[in-house]
Amino acid sequence: MKDYLHVTMNDAEIGQLSALALAHIGDCVYELLTRGRLVSEGLTTARGLHSHTVALVRASAQYAAAKELLPLLTEEETAVFRRARNTKVHGVPKAASQAEYAYATALEALFGWLYLKGRYDRINALYDVIARQQAQ
Repeated sequence: MKDYLHVTMNDAEIGQLSALALAHIGDCVYELLTRGRLVSEGLTTARGLHSHTVALVRASAQYAAAKELLPLLTEEETAVFRRARNTKVHGVPKAASQAEYAYATALEALFGWLYLKGRYDRINALYDVIARQQAQ
């Protein structure tokens, strides 16, 4: 049986994906991390979980998280981030600036790339930096 929860791809397969495809999977990874964090911190009501999740995964929050992570990224991670940040998108949400949305897309692409490479420890290490920054 195929493990759909831990999908991994080799470098050649990942290299064929667009930055937006990486961001697509990374969006899910990032939201799952955020939801897991909120539940583990004791939030239990559907309303509280939803409103906190939305606040933490919106483009402006991801922009702040990306700025925090940038100095910590390896050269390879920085290249993935930069490629996604520079990708032309066809629409920006009203609540976000072009820069915020570009950085949010890049952050999601980075998390998607790490996920597809099976680098779960690195995902957790980077997300821990974000969680600590958001807790301040």
